[in-house]
Amino acid sequence: MNIDIVVVGAGGFGRETLDVLDAIEKQSPGSWHVLGVVDDAPSESALLLLSRRGIRWLGPLAEWLLTNPSAAYVIAVGSPASRAQIADQIGSHGLTAATVIHPRAEIGTLTSVGEGSVICAGTQVSTGVEIGPHVHLNPNSTIGHDARLEACVSVNPGAIISGGVVILDESLVGAGAVILQGLHVGRGATVGAAACVTRDVPAFTTVKGVPAR
Repeated sequence: MNIDIVVVGAGGFGRETLDVLDAIEKQSPGSWHVLGVVDDAPSESALLLLSRRGIRWLGPLAEWLLTNPSAAYVIAVGSPASRAQIADQIGSHGLTAATVIHPRAEIGTLTSVGEGSVICAGTQVSTGVEIGPHVHLNPNSTIGHDARLEACVSVNPGAIISGGVVILDESLVGAGAVILQGLHVGRGATVGAAACVTRDVPAFTTVKGVPAR
């Protein structure tokens, strides 16, 4: 039986999340039924692209919540801080956050994935990993053994998180970045694209370069 779902976010990652849902439905027909997308201020181009694939814009988030929806939801907003705020807003309405994992993602043994997370195609998650709620693992990212990613972390395409790394809430790891084994990334930190992190990153700090500074 199809489960109704709404994607929160009409931008690029919203459409990528729709692709993940499409892939799940192709492999397991009857999994999800996409009702549409909610977004407070979608661009004209975003609405056009949604229209081309037959996806409805359901209006701003607050207005949609006033309709007393019963659908599951997934937050497809790239900014970790914005995603956390939206999760708090929706959470007060008691809705269910859907966990969306592409069939071509590889998930190791003894690994847990929090509600509302999106794991894209080509992602490799090793054994013993803890993934918190509303985490985004973009295409072809790699998460090493026994790593821990807390709520609303974003790992951008091609990034490599080595074994035993801990990444705290609302942090972002840029495309192609590497974080070496056993390091700690503080809350709200940003690791720049293609950076190589060789030491712990303090909270609310941006690091970039090789080695990252």
